[in-house]
Amino acid sequence: MTEFGVNFFPVVDPAVKSATDYYDETLRLIERAESLGFTQAQTVEHYFTSYGGYSPDPVTLLTAAAARTTRIRLATGAVVPAFTHPVKLAGKLAMLDHISHGRLDVGFGRAFLPTEFAAFGIPMDESRARFAEGVEACRRLWTTEDLVWEGRFHRFGPVTLLPRPYQQPHPPIFVASATSAESCAAAGTAGHHLQVVPSVTSAEQLAAMLDAYRAAWDAAGHDPAARRVQIKYTCYLSGDADEARSQGEIYERNYIQHMAAAVAPLATGKSADYPGYDKFLEKAKNYDFASSLAADKVLAGDPDGVTGQIRAIRERFGEDLSFSLQFNPGGLAYATAEAAMELFAAEVMPEFGEAA
Repeated sequence: MTEFGVNFFPVVDPAVKSATDYYDETLRLIERAESLGFTQAQTVEHYFTSYGGYSPDPVTLLTAAAARTTRIRLATGAVVPAFTHPVKLAGKLAMLDHISHGRLDVGFGRAFLPTEFAAFGIPMDESRARFAEGVEACRRLWTTEDLVWEGRFHRFGPVTLLPRPYQQPHPPIFVASATSAESCAAAGTAGHHLQVVPSVTSAEQLAAMLDAYRAAWDAAGHDPAARRVQIKYTCYLSGDADEARSQGEIYERNYIQHMAAAVAPLATGKSADYPGYDKFLEKAKNYDFASSLAADKVLAGDPDGVTGQIRAIRERFGEDLSFSLQFNPGGLAYATAEAAMELFAAEVMPEFGEAA
């Protein structure tokens, strides 16, 4: 049985939709997603720009969602350890784990926007080391009493975190990886789960990332049945395939334009921890929606078409995938997003063992 969740990445200008309206609509959609049988809801951590800037603290939004729901799992996709002291981050997440009665999945990410690192006063070249230290410090804080931490970036203790997590020994840990097979392999070795975004990498590179992750997981002796691989897509769905594709082209171009503006500083310099990221701007300039759709980097069409895309993705990248779908990109109207979710639950989910 394939699991389907919903995700929320606010690529939207305040002039198009206010923060209040975005949050209200997102929380309503999470409630609706639970009633329709979606298994997880998640959001990101970004700052300052219209590329994700409405979500500077995933924990706050997910806490509000926890109060409105009872079954759907709530995931950070992802929080950034480099920007928060591990004692604070571990404590916030443990609180959410309790408030949700153990429905939390914790996705950690490295971050990649130069403006964010500059604002926090953190060199981008430290991102990989800060990520690794932050994830492990949170894990140890959740599981160890009288912890003494002597890291490269943080030193503290002895401390015993309160509250201890609701889930024992700790909430499921996911690692978000955009392009790095090395990061995927490290996650597999550590026994962490994986979040990937196919829109920012080639199919060949994504396949290599997933192969590296699964091989490292197996080599470390972890139970293959316990492994969770989550893949994220934007989904434009309508009974009229042409209408869905037309929406997709509008809002995918909106996404690419905002991403290009956010990563533009990378075009003037390179970071050792981000090889190839200077090419994002070039990719954005050459973006073509039809090519992206043909390569299954975005889901768009009627139920039969989207069902076919998901089948092809599973065949290419693995039967163990779960899907996290964004139905409300940019300034898309609430009613349109809700209708797409309802149609997906009624006509696509049952093809993969889910029923609305």
